[in-house]
Amino acid sequence: MRRWGKWVVPYAALWITMLIGGVVVVALALTSAEVYDNVVDDAGLASLDKPTLGFMQQLRSPGLDAFVTGFTNIGGGIGMPILASILTAWLIWVSRTWRPLILIGGAAAVSITATTVGKKLIGRARPDFADAVPPYETSPSFPSGHTLNTTVVIGLVVYLACLQVRRTIARVGLITAGAIFILAMGMSRVFLGHHWMTDVIFGWALGLGWVGIVILAHRLFHVLRHREHTGPAPTFDNDAHLRDGAPARGRKGSTAERTADADTPDPAGRS
Repeated sequence: MRRWGKWVVPYAALWITMLIGGVVVVALALTSAEVYDNVVDDAGLASLDKPTLGFMQQLRSPGLDAFVTGFTNIGGGIGMPILASILTAWLIWVSRTWRPLILIGGAAAVSITATTVGKKLIGRARPDFADAVPPYETSPSFPSGHTLNTTVVIGLVVYLACLQVRRTIARVGLITAGAIFILAMGMSRVFLGHHWMTDVIFGWALGLGWVGIVILAHRLFHVLRHREHTGPAPTFDNDAHLRDGAPARGRKGSTAERTADADTPDPAGRS
């Protein structure tokens, strides 16, 4: 029973935290209608959305339009699931655990739900087709699903990948690449005239908030799972103790205990 508790309680904490956080994120999408009325009114369109779209139109050219269209398709309903699956499979292989699938899969499900709820609730119209680059999109505009889902998936991939490397320069590179990708995906939607700038801003805000909640759930999982084994939860500066600490205390752990905690490499860099 004691060993069973070591497995059930931490995972229960992980799922409960993600569940509560998911409800919060969906609730934010539900209540964003009031925020939308206050921020995205006629004055907001005149001061931010329309000027940004006008500036982007000045940058367009046939070659650049084609390139940005290809890039934005990566964050779409077909491209993002494929990219997320590849990156998640890589993290599973590197970490030797199924937790990346739990975290990224669960987080993506909530972000898709929040996107769907927000679009149906608010029903904001996209920019006119005359101001957009084909192929045109007809679904509601707010929030930007490409932006929200990309922020969630890439944000968590970067977080989990950073736990697998020890060199600071590698972590900085991962964070920088992830941030550029997320920013570029959001701005590509405005460049093509498929979304207003405020759609993208809300997508970034909701996505980053949800990523923060999922990371909190992951930390809480390790606090409970390793409290009796290896001390504090993992950090970028101290990630080696994700492995079972029992051998260091002069006793061998069970096979399940030795293999369960593989989110990060050991001090020698072995995965």
